[in-house]
Amino acid sequence: MSERSPDTFPRLLQHQAAVRGEHPAMREKDLGIWQSWTWGQVCEEVHALACGLAELGFKRGDNLAIIGDNRPRLYWAMAAAQCLGGVPVPMYQDAVAQELLFVLQDAEIKFAIVEDQEQTDKLLEVKAHCPQLAHILYDEPRGMRHYNQPFIHGLDEVQQMGRIHTRNHPEFIDAEIAQGGPDDVAIMLYTSGTTGKPKGVCLTHAGFIVAARSGVDFDHLDAKDNILSYLPMAWVGDHLFSYGQALVAGFTINCPESGDTVMTDLREIGPTYYFAPPRVFENLLTQVMIRMEDASAIKRGMFHYFMEVARRCGSEILDGKAGIAASDRLLYALGKLFVYAPLRNVLGMSRIRVAYTAGAAIGPDLFRFYRSIGINLKQLYGSTETCAAVCLQPDGQIKFDSVGKPIPGVEVKISD
Repeated sequence: MSERSPDTFPRLLQHQAAVRGEHPAMREKDLGIWQSWTWGQVCEEVHALACGLAELGFKRGDNLAIIGDNRPRLYWAMAAAQCLGGVPVPMYQDAVAQELLFVLQDAEIKFAIVEDQEQTDKLLEVKAHCPQLAHILYDEPRGMRHYNQPFIHGLDEVQQMGRIHTRNHPEFIDAEIAQGGPDDVAIMLYTSGTTGKPKGVCLTHAGFIVAARSGVDFDHLDAKDNILSYLPMAWVGDHLFSYGQALVAGFTINCPESGDTVMTDLREIGPTYYFAPPRVFENLLTQVMIRMEDASAIKRGMFHYFMEVARRCGSEILDGKAGIAASDRLLYALGKLFVYAPLRNVLGMSRIRVAYTAGAAIGPDLFRFYRSIGINLKQLYGSTETCAAVCLQPDGQIKFDSVGKPIPGVEVKISD
């Protein structure tokens, strides 16, 4: 391992493998069963993939498209590109072929790693317009048996090439990682293009690591934490929470089986750290209210009574404020036993220590509901250009109509 301080993502990965090699780094639910990889295993998988990419001709300065749902090997692809001095360019998996075409051309993509047959077909549809696209690699082999184009490769095959490469050139990957610097571009994330075509935002290792470290220190995150990674990998929020902060703190990333199983997987994993846009919190609350309408009159009455107690004092109790009547504290304790704790369990949020929402304004009533039942939900504000982090809400200082204070290292100025 390099003796330099871990100032790039590949060096952070080596650091985690060295200090907590046996600690679970990633889990993925496949066919109903959770598979797990330790930090040591992830480091080996990433290095094998990087060496395989090098065998195919991937080199420093090349851009690598990554398209698919949250999958361990797609996260490893990001790190593999960075090991070689390349730049990962994650794209939205629900984009149609023509939408992908703009980014493929704009970023001059030579290599693409995709999840499955569906994403492969999209690239084949537009490949004639992308003469620079030399190789397409896929993760999921289902349905790929008859694809015999020489530029299409399975990731298993590429990693096997990489392991042979490592046996023949054992010093190669360390030398490549050593060449990388904190001011190199770590990732290119495309904005949503609300004012025209999407724009590729180039973010450095140093910039993203500072943002990740600020958040980790701010919320006291560590290797014991768990996060469910289900938001698009092309979105800056996922890259901060599920990649940057995980590599800084060493906590475990959990990939759900599919978009349809997120709620079930959330309950099974019981994450301690959670992120969702306001619409997800809105949908969850709607489901709760619909279920309550179908409940018995006694359950409905108990729910509404204790929710009124929670609205009155729950958020203040969570913030540790003084001046709350003893009778309210007693009622809240009863409500926790009969309503709030079972409700948090149904939502898969029993173990959550820190939850964030961003991407749009959250209504004060919705915000208050979650905090009143004991979920430490907070707002953050940021943009793609700032590595997702500008303002965060400190514990115990939550205002429902604010996005909090600038994080350490950030200056906020109002200009004319």
